[in-house]
Amino acid sequence: MQYDLAIAYRVYPGIAKSPAFYATDKFALAELGMRSLRLALGDLRTHMYAILDGCPPEYETLVRRYFAPEHTEIVHRRRVGNAATFIEQLDYLLEQRHAEFVYFAEDDYLYRPGTLPCLLAFAEEHRDAHFLAPYDYPDYYQMPLHRGCLQMRYAAGYHWRSAGTTCLTFLTRRSILRRSQTLWRTYAKGNFDASMWMALTKHGVFHPLRNVRSSTEAAIMAKAWLWGWRRILFGKRWTLWVPIPSMATHLERTTLAPGVDWEAVRQQVEEAYS
Repeated sequence: MQYDLAIAYRVYPGIAKSPAFYATDKFALAELGMRSLRLALGDLRTHMYAILDGCPPEYETLVRRYFAPEHTEIVHRRRVGNAATFIEQLDYLLEQRHAEFVYFAEDDYLYRPGTLPCLLAFAEEHRDAHFLAPYDYPDYYQMPLHRGCLQMRYAAGYHWRSAGTTCLTFLTRRSILRRSQTLWRTYAKGNFDASMWMALTKHGVFHPLRNVRSSTEAAIMAKAWLWGWRRILFGKRWTLWVPIPSMATHLERTTLAPGVDWEAVRQQVEEAYS
């Protein structure tokens, strides 16, 4: 069977930082994320690889509750960690033959219902939409490092802006993933997600003094060059697009995507399964 989208979804039972919802209950947080992802996918035909990293048995039950077993593969790991499970996502999505479009997903995201078909539609209709993230990251509006991404479009009911970086929840084509996999694998060697994105998009890398204003930004820029200098100098410039308003948010309390009432989205998701 051919699918619209192949998804590699990683789940960890621990709580990182300070979630906006269910701050002391990771199982409830994970269920909220899975429910919202299921609703966000709409009628898309998907094949999922669920990577459960040190999760107790009830997490597998949770995955199978929201995603059809015949279209879902469960992978159990013994707390191998963030970098290792990202590389597993990469490997599964490269090796699968179910779909050309692939999606990296993490368990601490809340999605607006019915949005991901629009993300996929934009990727299908725009050949320069090499990578797409559903999350309108607040840092785009706050950090000097993100200045200068000025391409704007309107399509599928959203405004779309180009971006230099995002997190590790994103959509791309398997063919593009194959061409860029060498850089993605540096994440297991200590590279930062933002640094990998900067080496791919080449955003700001040739004018570091113009964009770097803090030690954090300096470290991101340094690792972009350390691990990605060949790609920066000789590789293709890939384009990353982000929708406005945001289709999803990372659930860290201090980095919720702007312009959306996420408490109302949470209630909508919960009520859909009540």
